[in-house]
Amino acid sequence: MSKKQIEPLLKAVREKKASDLLLTVGAAPQLRINGLLEPEDDAPLSAKQLESMVLEILSEHQKLVFETYKSVDFSIDFPSISKFRMNAYYQRGNVALAARIIPDEIPSAQELGLPKIIEEFSGRSSGLFLVTGPAGSGKSTTLASMVDRINRHRSAHIITIEDPIEYEHHHIRSIVDQREIGSDAESFSSALHSIFRQSPDVIMVGELRDLETIHLALTLAETGHLILGTLHTQDTTHAISRIVDVFPSDQQQQIYFQVSQVLIGVVAQQLMLTQDNSKRVLACEVMRVNSGIQNLIREMKIEQIYSMIQAGRKEGMVTMNESLRELLELDLVHAHAALNRTVKPRELLRLIEAHKQ
Repeated sequence: MSKKQIEPLLKAVREKKASDLLLTVGAAPQLRINGLLEPEDDAPLSAKQLESMVLEILSEHQKLVFETYKSVDFSIDFPSISKFRMNAYYQRGNVALAARIIPDEIPSAQELGLPKIIEEFSGRSSGLFLVTGPAGSGKSTTLASMVDRINRHRSAHIITIEDPIEYEHHHIRSIVDQREIGSDAESFSSALHSIFRQSPDVIMVGELRDLETIHLALTLAETGHLILGTLHTQDTTHAISRIVDVFPSDQQQQIYFQVSQVLIGVVAQQLMLTQDNSKRVLACEVMRVNSGIQNLIREMKIEQIYSMIQAGRKEGMVTMNESLRELLELDLVHAHAALNRTVKPRELLRLIEAHKQ
Protein backbone atom coordinates (compact mmCIF):
# COMPACT_ATOMS: atom_id res chain seq x y z
CA MET A 1 0.00 0.00 0.00
CA SER A 2 1.45 3.36 -1.04
CA LYS A 3 1.65 6.01 1.64
CA LYS A 4 -1.67 7.77 2.19
CA GLN A 5 -2.24 11.41 3.16
CA ILE A 6 -4.08 10.36 6.31
CA GLU A 7 -1.23 8.24 7.73
CA PRO A 8 0.53 10.97 9.78
CA LEU A 9 -2.75 11.71 11.55
CA LEU A 10 -3.36 8.01 12.24
CA LYS A 11 0.16 7.71 13.65
CA ALA A 12 -0.67 10.57 16.01
CA VAL A 13 -3.76 8.65 17.17
CA ARG A 14 -1.59 5.70 18.15
CA GLU A 15 1.32 7.67 19.61
CA LYS A 16 -0.92 9.88 21.76
CA LYS A 17 -3.13 6.95 22.82
CA ALA A 18 -6.23 8.57 21.38
CA SER A 19 -9.36 6.56 20.65
CA ASP A 20 -10.69 8.56 17.70
CA LEU A 21 -9.73 10.93 14.91
CA LEU A 22 -12.33 13.42 13.65
CA LEU A 23 -11.89 15.26 10.36
CA THR A 24 -14.25 17.95 9.09
CA VAL A 25 -13.93 20.91 6.73
CA GLY A 26 -13.03 24.23 8.33
CA ALA A 27 -11.59 22.73 11.53
CA ALA A 28 -8.21 21.32 12.49
CA PRO A 29 -7.97 17.51 12.86
CA GLN A 30 -9.21 16.48 16.31
CA LEU A 31 -8.03 13.58 18.48
CA ARG A 32 -10.29 12.15 21.17
CA ILE A 33 -8.09 11.38 24.16
CA ASN A 34 -9.85 9.91 27.21
CA GLY A 35 -13.13 11.17 25.84
CA LEU A 36 -11.97 14.77 25.31
CA LEU A 37 -11.21 16.40 21.95
CA GLU A 38 -7.78 17.92 21.35
CA PRO A 39 -6.58 19.57 18.09
CA GLU A 40 -3.71 17.76 16.40
CA ASP A 41 -2.86 20.67 14.12
CA ASP A 42 -3.62 24.38 13.96
CA ALA A 43 -4.44 24.40 10.25
CA PRO A 44 -8.11 23.85 9.33
CA LEU A 45 -8.82 21.29 6.62
CA SER A 46 -10.08 22.47 3.23
CA ALA A 47 -12.89 20.70 1.35
CA LYS A 48 -10.53 19.64 -1.45
CA GLN A 49 -7.88 18.39 0.97
CA LEU A 50 -10.30 16.28 3.02
CA GLU A 51 -12.12 14.83 0.02
CA SER A 52 -8.81 13.71 -1.49
CA MET A 53 -7.69 12.25 1.85
CA VAL A 54 -10.86 10.17 2.24
CA LEU A 55 -11.41 9.02 -1.34
CA GLU A 56 -7.90 7.58 -1.66
CA ILE A 57 -8.53 5.09 1.17
CA LEU A 58 -11.90 3.86 -0.16
CA SER A 59 -12.24 0.83 -2.44
CA GLU A 60 -14.27 1.19 -5.63
CA HIS A 61 -17.23 -0.57 -3.97
CA GLN A 62 -16.99 1.70 -0.93
CA LYS A 63 -16.89 4.77 -3.19
CA LEU A 64 -20.10 3.58 -4.86
CA VAL A 65 -21.81 3.07 -1.48
CA PHE A 66 -20.56 6.48 -0.32
CA GLU A 67 -21.82 8.20 -3.45
CA THR A 68 -25.21 6.46 -3.23
CA TYR A 69 -25.95 6.69 0.50
CA LYS A 70 -23.72 9.66 1.48
CA SER A 71 -22.21 7.54 4.26
CA VAL A 72 -20.09 4.39 4.42
CA ASP A 73 -18.72 2.21 7.24
CA PHE A 74 -15.43 0.42 6.64
CA SER A 75 -12.30 -0.81 8.35
CA ILE A 76 -8.75 -0.44 7.10
CA ASP A 77 -5.44 -1.86 8.27
CA PHE A 78 -2.24 0.15 8.17
CA PRO A 79 0.33 -2.53 9.13
CA SER A 80 2.89 -0.05 10.46
CA ILE A 81 0.28 1.76 12.58
CA SER A 82 -2.88 -0.19 13.47
CA LYS A 83 -6.30 -1.19 12.23
CA PHE A 84 -9.04 1.45 12.21
CA ARG A 85 -12.83 1.44 12.02
CA MET A 86 -14.00 4.38 9.95
CA ASN A 87 -17.15 6.15 8.85
CA ALA A 88 -17.05 8.61 5.98
CA TYR A 89 -20.06 10.88 5.60
CA TYR A 90 -21.22 14.21 4.24
CA GLN A 91 -22.04 17.30 6.28
CA ARG A 92 -23.17 20.57 4.68
CA GLY A 93 -22.21 19.12 1.33
CA ASN A 94 -18.62 18.34 2.33
CA VAL A 95 -16.84 15.08 3.13
CA ALA A 96 -16.13 14.27 6.80
CA LEU A 97 -14.54 11.29 8.53
CA ALA A 98 -14.56 9.63 11.95
CA ALA A 99 -11.87 7.00 12.59
CA ARG A 100 -11.51 4.77 15.66
CA ILE A 101 -8.36 2.81 16.42
CA ILE A 102 -8.73 -0.92 17.06
CA PRO A 103 -6.16 -2.28 19.53
CA ASP A 104 -3.86 -5.04 18.27
CA GLU A 105 -4.67 -7.29 21.23
CA ILE A 106 -8.15 -8.24 22.39
CA PRO A 107 -8.40 -7.23 26.07
CA SER A 108 -9.68 -9.72 28.63
CA ALA A 109 -12.80 -9.10 30.69
CA GLN A 110 -10.57 -8.43 33.70
CA GLU A 111 -8.52 -5.85 31.79
CA LEU A 112 -11.74 -4.11 30.75
CA GLY A 113 -12.99 -4.00 34.34
CA LEU A 114 -15.95 -6.24 33.58
CA PRO A 115 -17.51 -8.26 36.41
CA LYS A 116 -16.57 -11.94 36.77
CA ILE A 117 -20.09 -13.05 35.84
CA ILE A 118 -19.19 -12.26 32.21
CA GLU A 119 -17.17 -15.49 32.23
CA GLU A 120 -20.33 -17.39 33.21
CA PHE A 121 -22.29 -15.88 30.32
CA SER A 122 -19.44 -16.76 27.92
CA GLY A 123 -19.62 -20.36 29.11
CA ARG A 124 -23.30 -20.85 28.32
CA SER A 125 -24.14 -23.13 25.40
CA SER A 126 -27.35 -21.38 24.36
CA GLY A 127 -29.46 -18.30 24.97
CA LEU A 128 -29.37 -14.58 24.21
CA PHE A 129 -26.87 -12.26 25.90
CA LEU A 130 -26.96 -8.49 25.31
CA VAL A 131 -24.52 -5.63 25.85
CA THR A 132 -26.15 -2.20 25.86
CA GLY A 133 -24.96 1.36 26.18
CA PRO A 134 -24.40 4.56 24.23
CA ALA A 135 -22.07 4.84 21.24
CA GLY A 136 -18.44 4.71 22.30
CA SER A 137 -19.12 2.84 25.54
CA GLY A 138 -17.05 -0.22 24.58
CA LYS A 139 -19.85 -2.61 23.59
CA SER A 140 -17.93 -4.05 20.63
CA THR A 141 -14.84 -4.56 22.79
CA THR A 142 -16.85 -6.40 25.44
CA LEU A 143 -18.28 -8.76 22.82
CA ALA A 144 -14.83 -9.27 21.27
CA SER A 145 -13.50 -10.18 24.72
CA MET A 146 -16.29 -12.73 25.19
CA VAL A 147 -15.69 -14.26 21.75
CA ASP A 148 -11.97 -14.47 22.53
CA ARG A 149 -12.66 -16.25 25.83
CA ILE A 150 -14.93 -18.78 24.13
CA ASN A 151 -12.29 -19.25 21.42
CA ARG A 152 -9.63 -20.01 24.05
CA HIS A 153 -11.72 -22.32 26.25
CA ARG A 154 -14.16 -24.17 23.97
CA SER A 155 -14.19 -26.18 20.78
CA ALA A 156 -16.97 -24.43 18.88
CA HIS A 157 -17.90 -22.86 15.56
CA ILE A 158 -18.22 -19.12 16.15
CA ILE A 159 -19.66 -16.84 13.47
CA THR A 160 -19.52 -13.07 13.89
CA ILE A 161 -21.58 -10.64 11.80
CA GLU A 162 -20.08 -7.16 11.95
CA ASP A 163 -20.38 -3.75 10.31
CA PRO A 164 -17.45 -3.47 9.85
CA ILE A 165 -15.15 -6.19 11.27
CA GLU A 166 -13.16 -4.66 14.10
CA TYR A 167 -11.08 -7.12 16.12
CA GLU A 168 -9.50 -9.95 14.16
CA HIS A 169 -9.96 -13.37 15.77
CA HIS A 170 -7.62 -16.27 15.02
CA HIS A 171 -8.65 -19.92 15.20
CA ILE A 172 -7.44 -21.19 18.60
CA ARG A 173 -9.66 -23.89 20.12
CA SER A 174 -12.63 -22.75 18.06
CA ILE A 175 -13.19 -21.98 14.40
CA VAL A 176 -14.04 -18.27 14.10
CA ASP A 177 -15.65 -17.08 10.86
CA GLN A 178 -16.07 -13.30 10.61
CA ARG A 179 -18.55 -11.85 8.13
CA GLU A 180 -18.57 -8.17 7.25
CA ILE A 181 -21.71 -6.40 6.08
CA GLY A 182 -21.16 -5.18 2.53
CA SER A 183 -18.34 -7.51 1.53
CA ASP A 184 -19.43 -10.88 3.01
CA ALA A 185 -23.16 -10.34 3.57
CA GLU A 186 -25.79 -7.90 2.37
CA SER A 187 -27.25 -7.18 5.82
CA PHE A 188 -27.46 -8.52 9.37
CA SER A 189 -30.81 -10.17 8.63
CA SER A 190 -29.66 -11.82 5.38
CA ALA A 191 -26.56 -13.16 7.16
CA LEU A 192 -28.74 -14.64 9.91
CA HIS A 193 -31.11 -16.19 7.35
CA SER A 194 -28.27 -18.23 5.85
CA ILE A 195 -26.54 -19.00 9.15
CA PHE A 196 -28.88 -21.92 9.91
CA ARG A 197 -27.03 -23.91 7.22
CA GLN A 198 -23.54 -23.01 8.47
CA SER A 199 -23.53 -25.20 11.62
CA PRO A 200 -22.76 -22.45 14.16
CA ASP A 201 -22.54 -22.88 17.94
CA VAL A 202 -22.00 -19.22 18.87
CA ILE A 203 -23.22 -16.22 16.86
CA MET A 204 -22.13 -12.65 17.54
CA VAL A 205 -24.39 -10.02 15.95
CA GLY A 206 -22.78 -6.58 15.88
CA GLU A 207 -26.09 -4.79 16.30
CA LEU A 208 -29.70 -5.91 16.66
CA ARG A 209 -31.09 -3.14 14.48
CA ASP A 210 -34.49 -4.17 13.18
CA LEU A 211 -37.46 -6.49 13.58
CA GLU A 212 -36.20 -9.20 11.22
CA THR A 213 -32.72 -9.34 12.78
CA ILE A 214 -34.17 -9.48 16.31
CA HIS A 215 -36.73 -12.13 15.31
CA LEU A 216 -34.01 -14.33 13.80
CA ALA A 217 -31.74 -13.86 16.83
CA LEU A 218 -34.55 -14.99 19.16
CA THR A 219 -35.26 -18.02 16.97
CA LEU A 220 -31.59 -19.00 16.86
CA ALA A 221 -31.34 -18.68 20.64
CA GLU A 222 -34.40 -20.93 20.96
CA THR A 223 -32.82 -23.58 18.76
CA GLY A 224 -29.76 -24.12 20.94
CA HIS A 225 -27.31 -21.41 19.87
CA LEU A 226 -25.54 -18.83 22.03
CA ILE A 227 -26.31 -15.37 20.61
CA LEU A 228 -24.26 -12.33 21.62
CA GLY A 229 -25.56 -8.93 20.53
CA THR A 230 -25.69 -5.21 21.25
CA LEU A 231 -28.42 -2.60 21.65
CA HIS A 232 -28.44 1.13 22.33
CA THR A 233 -30.25 1.47 25.67
CA GLN A 234 -29.30 3.18 28.92
CA ASP A 235 -29.97 0.29 31.27
CA THR A 236 -30.63 -3.43 31.32
CA THR A 237 -34.42 -3.42 31.66
CA HIS A 238 -34.92 -1.06 28.71
CA ALA A 239 -33.12 -3.64 26.55
CA ILE A 240 -36.12 -5.93 27.01
CA SER A 241 -38.56 -3.16 26.09
CA ARG A 242 -36.43 -2.24 23.08
CA ILE A 243 -36.63 -5.80 21.73
CA VAL A 244 -40.38 -6.12 22.26
CA ASP A 245 -41.28 -2.65 20.98
CA VAL A 246 -40.02 -3.34 17.44
CA PHE A 247 -42.81 -5.90 17.01
CA PRO A 248 -46.47 -5.07 16.22
CA SER A 249 -48.63 -4.74 19.34
CA ASP A 250 -50.60 -7.91 18.57
CA GLN A 251 -47.35 -9.95 18.68
CA GLN A 252 -45.79 -8.41 21.78
CA GLN A 253 -47.25 -10.78 24.38
CA GLN A 254 -45.76 -13.73 22.49
CA ILE A 255 -42.41 -11.93 22.19
CA TYR A 256 -42.32 -11.29 25.96
CA PHE A 257 -42.78 -15.03 26.44
CA GLN A 258 -40.08 -15.82 23.88
CA VAL A 259 -37.63 -13.38 25.48
CA SER A 260 -38.32 -14.87 28.92
CA GLN A 261 -37.30 -18.29 27.57
CA VAL A 262 -34.03 -17.30 25.85
CA LEU A 263 -32.58 -14.20 27.55
CA ILE A 264 -29.74 -15.16 29.90
CA GLY A 265 -28.31 -11.77 30.81
CA VAL A 266 -27.81 -8.11 29.97
CA VAL A 267 -24.88 -5.80 30.73
CA ALA A 268 -25.40 -2.04 30.37
CA GLN A 269 -22.14 -0.14 30.33
CA GLN A 270 -20.63 3.32 30.04
CA LEU A 271 -17.11 4.71 30.16
CA MET A 272 -16.26 7.54 32.55
CA LEU A 273 -13.29 9.88 32.70
CA THR A 274 -11.25 9.63 35.90
CA GLN A 275 -10.76 12.66 38.14
CA ASP A 276 -7.21 13.22 36.86
CA ASN A 277 -8.30 12.83 33.20
CA SER A 278 -5.69 10.08 32.76
CA LYS A 279 -8.01 7.29 31.59
CA ARG A 280 -11.59 6.09 31.36
CA VAL A 281 -13.11 3.50 33.70
CA LEU A 282 -16.09 1.22 33.25
CA ALA A 283 -19.39 1.56 35.09
CA CYS A 284 -21.83 -1.24 34.39
CA GLU A 285 -25.18 -2.68 35.36
CA VAL A 286 -25.58 -6.46 35.28
CA MET A 287 -28.83 -8.39 35.04
CA ARG A 288 -28.69 -12.18 35.26
CA VAL A 289 -31.99 -13.73 34.24
CA ASN A 290 -33.00 -16.01 37.11
CA SER A 291 -36.41 -17.65 37.58
CA GLY A 292 -37.86 -14.55 39.25
CA ILE A 293 -36.83 -12.21 36.43
CA GLN A 294 -37.93 -14.81 33.89
CA ASN A 295 -41.43 -14.78 35.43
CA LEU A 296 -41.57 -10.97 35.42
CA ILE A 297 -40.63 -10.84 31.73
CA ARG A 298 -43.24 -13.47 30.87
CA GLU A 299 -45.87 -11.53 32.85
CA MET A 300 -44.78 -8.25 31.16
CA LYS A 301 -43.92 -6.64 34.53
CA ILE A 302 -40.68 -5.05 33.34
CA GLU A 303 -40.87 -2.18 35.85
CA GLN A 304 -40.44 -4.68 38.72
CA ILE A 305 -37.18 -6.15 37.41
CA TYR A 306 -35.02 -3.34 38.82
CA SER A 307 -35.80 -4.37 42.41
CA MET A 308 -34.76 -7.93 41.53
CA ILE A 309 -31.41 -6.62 40.27
CA GLN A 310 -30.99 -4.67 43.53
CA ALA A 311 -31.62 -7.87 45.51
CA GLY A 312 -29.47 -10.07 43.27
CA ARG A 313 -25.96 -9.09 44.36
CA LYS A 314 -25.16 -12.64 45.53
CA GLU A 315 -25.95 -13.84 42.01
CA GLY A 316 -23.54 -11.34 40.48
CA MET A 317 -26.11 -8.65 39.68
CA VAL A 318 -25.42 -4.97 40.22
CA THR A 319 -27.30 -1.77 39.41
CA MET A 320 -25.66 1.11 37.55
CA ASN A 321 -25.98 3.25 40.68
CA GLU A 322 -24.14 0.66 42.78
CA SER A 323 -21.39 0.54 40.17
CA LEU A 324 -21.16 4.35 40.15
CA ARG A 325 -21.07 4.42 43.97
CA GLU A 326 -18.12 2.01 43.95
CA LEU A 327 -16.22 4.28 41.55
CA LEU A 328 -16.94 7.23 43.84
CA GLU A 329 -15.72 5.32 46.89
CA LEU A 330 -12.44 4.65 45.09
CA ASP A 331 -12.15 8.38 44.25
CA LEU A 332 -11.92 7.48 40.58
CA VAL A 333 -14.67 9.79 39.29
CA HIS A 334 -16.23 13.10 40.30
CA ALA A 335 -19.63 13.05 42.00
CA HIS A 336 -21.13 15.48 39.47
CA ALA A 337 -19.97 13.19 36.63
CA ALA A 338 -21.61 10.18 38.28
CA LEU A 339 -24.86 12.08 38.83
CA ASN A 340 -24.87 13.12 35.17
CA ARG A 341 -24.62 9.47 34.10
CA THR A 342 -27.43 7.98 36.18
CA VAL A 343 -31.12 7.82 35.31
CA LYS A 344 -31.89 7.63 39.05
CA PRO A 345 -29.90 10.52 40.64
CA ARG A 346 -31.91 10.60 43.90
CA GLU A 347 -31.22 6.92 44.52
CA LEU A 348 -27.51 7.45 43.87
CA LEU A 349 -27.43 10.31 46.39
CA ARG A 350 -29.10 8.04 48.97
CA LEU A 351 -26.54 5.30 48.32
CA ILE A 352 -23.69 7.77 48.79
CA GLU A 353 -25.15 9.13 52.03
CA ALA A 354 -25.90 5.64 53.39
CA HIS A 355 -22.31 4.56 52.80
CA LYS A 356 -20.95 7.64 54.61
CA GLN A 357 -22.92 6.67 57.69
